[in-house]
Amino acid sequence: MKPAVTYELLHIDKNSGARRGVVHTPHGDIQTPVFMPVGTQATVKSMTPEELKEIGVQIILSNTYHLYLRPGQNIVKEAGGLHKFMNWDRPILTDSGGFQVFSLGPLRTITEEGVEFKSHLDGSKHFFSPESVMKTEEDLGADIIMAFDECVEFPASYEYTKQSMERTTRWAKRCKEAHVTENQALFGIIQGGFYEDLRTQSAKDLVELDLPGYAIGGISVGEPKEEFLKMLYFTAPLMPENKPRYLMGVGTPDYLIESALAGIDMCDCVLPTRIARNGTAMTWNGKVVVRNAGYERDWGPLDPECDCYTCRNYTRAYLRHLVKTNEILGVRLLSIHNIYFLTKLMEKVRIEIENDNLLGFRKEFYKKYGYTECEK
Repeated sequence: MKPAVTYELLHIDKNSGARRGVVHTPHGDIQTPVFMPVGTQATVKSMTPEELKEIGVQIILSNTYHLYLRPGQNIVKEAGGLHKFMNWDRPILTDSGGFQVFSLGPLRTITEEGVEFKSHLDGSKHFFSPESVMKTEEDLGADIIMAFDECVEFPASYEYTKQSMERTTRWAKRCKEAHVTENQALFGIIQGGFYEDLRTQSAKDLVELDLPGYAIGGISVGEPKEEFLKMLYFTAPLMPENKPRYLMGVGTPDYLIESALAGIDMCDCVLPTRIARNGTAMTWNGKVVVRNAGYERDWGPLDPECDCYTCRNYTRAYLRHLVKTNEILGVRLLSIHNIYFLTKLMEKVRIEIENDNLLGFRKEFYKKYGYTECEK
């Protein structure tokens, strides 16, 4: 039986090894490498689905933990699944809720069976197991669903990281056994912290499960950039070449470019809308914090090199006014711009891969953006 989600390789950058491909899903194709905006509560904050489509967003994420708590998986299922519930007819990926549960710290208890936790909303007790998470994700109805895993903090001891990684593998096996919906693809998550031998073992064990896609979890969790790059470039080649490769929780321009260079196909992050709420924009010449006083009488566009709705119609001075007065429109306009920027960045990355020039593009982009270039 053909899996619900498949990967087609179109081109490999002969100078960097970066991949240009297509992920085929039940709700359409995804051109890769791709950035995926996060819609935690079945919405990308302040954005309508129509606006996301106009920007060119191909796939969005939703969060199993939050939707389990509110409105509840049964409500979403009764609505016809996430696609109908949120009026989005393109691909959706749901995470397992593992990262959110484990970030609760003292509010959760991990056992072999699963995790007992207290809701961050009202303190009520709940329990996630690989089997219950699969049922929740199947009820939500995304095209791609993630296995239940444990994401360890940085730094973490070798002993605990090893125990956690092995438990994540056992949970992935249980997820595979519990997963029954044929039009959804279950991806496994490679763990192992910042220990190369543990990453190697995790990848080997998960690849043996022959899942339709794989993700790297547990990096970009607060470690120095050098550690991030080291583990990214070490782990990516351990993933199957004929299946989608997903790096979880990455959304800064430099990390997105580095991920593409490492052979990653998919990345996600809440960053573009989160920093928009703080009055910050990503532009082709670096970050712009529009709440700063220097923009009070700046009548130019947010980014002169951008043609998004915000940059075509509004000045930095007006955006600063909206942010300073806590007007909702300010968040919306900055969110539109930031998501547009990252969407266009990845379009440019795909073109540069096709031209065998992603390394050259990185050099030029880093110079303009003020990043320090880190070689592979």
